[in-house]
Amino acid sequence: MRLSTPELLVGFRAVCAPAIFVLACFAFPGAVLAAVLVAAFLSDVFDGAIARRQGIATAELRMADTIVDTVFYVSAAIAVHVAVPAAFDATWPLVVVLTIVHVSRKTFELTKYGRIASYHMWSSKLLGALLVVAFTQAFLATRTGALMGIALWVGVLNELEGFAASVVLPGWRVDVPSLIHAIAYVRRQAPAEDRA
Repeated sequence: MRLSTPELLVGFRAVCAPAIFVLACFAFPGAVLAAVLVAAFLSDVFDGAIARRQGIATAELRMADTIVDTVFYVSAAIAVHVAVPAAFDATWPLVVVLTIVHVSRKTFELTKYGRIASYHMWSSKLLGALLVVAFTQAFLATRTGALMGIALWVGVLNELEGFAASVVLPGWRVDVPSLIHAIAYVRRQAPAEDRA
């Protein structure tokens, strides 16, 4: 079966996840790690746009995109830690908080919907961009700056926004840009249910 361009881009990012970790373990130059990171990020930018243009942005594809994104950015973070052991020394409490909120959110979604949410929120897009810049700085300069802390704070806020959306939304949905959109959707559904 022939894969579509968006599917190939998601698959490419899935391959980049173990690749960036292995390259870090074998002490490849930071420029190589940064190149893999940026290439994966660009694949994430274009897969959704191409899928929408081609009319194939299915729930299954969006779900796969969400899962691969999570796996890739976790792998990239581990690669940063391997390549720059002190990268998270100043921000480890935020890493712990982010992990706890993320796991709690996914557990809630699995319990409520039977699968994890795939919202692709605006805050998620901001988070991805910030992580790429912060991780690239770590790979190239072998140190981190204030941007790493900012990225992790945005990560916590993004997880809390997604958690709140999952609390609000009665059923599983994809592509919910923000909590405001989730609330608006529920309000639109309420009058329809009243009429029924």
